[in-house]
Amino acid sequence: MTEKRVAIVTGASRGIGRAIAERLGSGGWSVVLAARNAEDLEEVRDAIQAAGGAALAVPCHTGRADEVDQLVRTAAAHFGQVDGLVNNAATNPYFGPMLDVEWPAWDKTFEVNVKGYFSACRAVARHLRYRGAPGSIVQVSSILGIQGAPLQGVYGMTKAAVISMTKSLAVELSADRIRVNAIAPGIVDTRFAQALTGNEAIAGMLTQRTPLGRFGRPEEIAGLATHLLSDEASYTTGAVVTVDGGLTVA
Repeated sequence: MTEKRVAIVTGASRGIGRAIAERLGSGGWSVVLAARNAEDLEEVRDAIQAAGGAALAVPCHTGRADEVDQLVRTAAAHFGQVDGLVNNAATNPYFGPMLDVEWPAWDKTFEVNVKGYFSACRAVARHLRYRGAPGSIVQVSSILGIQGAPLQGVYGMTKAAVISMTKSLAVELSADRIRVNAIAPGIVDTRFAQALTGNEAIAGMLTQRTPLGRFGRPEEIAGLATHLLSDEASYTTGAVVTVDGGLTVA
């Protein structure tokens, strides 16, 4: 069995997922990187390895349960075990009034953001149960899952589902010593959030409403995710931690 603990990070090719993967790699974890784009994953893998970490790139469409199951098998075969999961891969193909969403966009959003998260949770939890080992799961949700999400309502519904999933699994998996927690970021300056951060009027309104007066940075999510995976958070499960510059309390 490997001496290092092993974590799978989905959506690891850029943004928040990449920042989390790199933080884990520099902190002594072996990291399994999952995303759809193999070339981008390999770039992250090479960066982690160049910094002295251990990483494996596994292209995976997390909305497909069979690919997620294979991801966990590949990770366990390569590193000997899986100890943690960061569910981060997400999509948001539709921006506009909820009633105007087309079903293909709805289906894609739920496939990746809900089915994908659940598939990964189930595959990792079953692996941990088989080993009789403790573990930790961190779900990247959003503040749009705990408040109204005008023009992003379908995405917000999926993030609310992630929070519900987190709380239920935290209870159901507690006897197996598997902790499950969620992070609810506000607006983080990534390519994923470009529809908001790249619109001058929207960006100005959001930063004005945020007590800290700016958008978040991916590395500011990475530190919390690493903490929640670690033994430092051994008494924390079922938590939903907002990281939003104070936006939801202003």
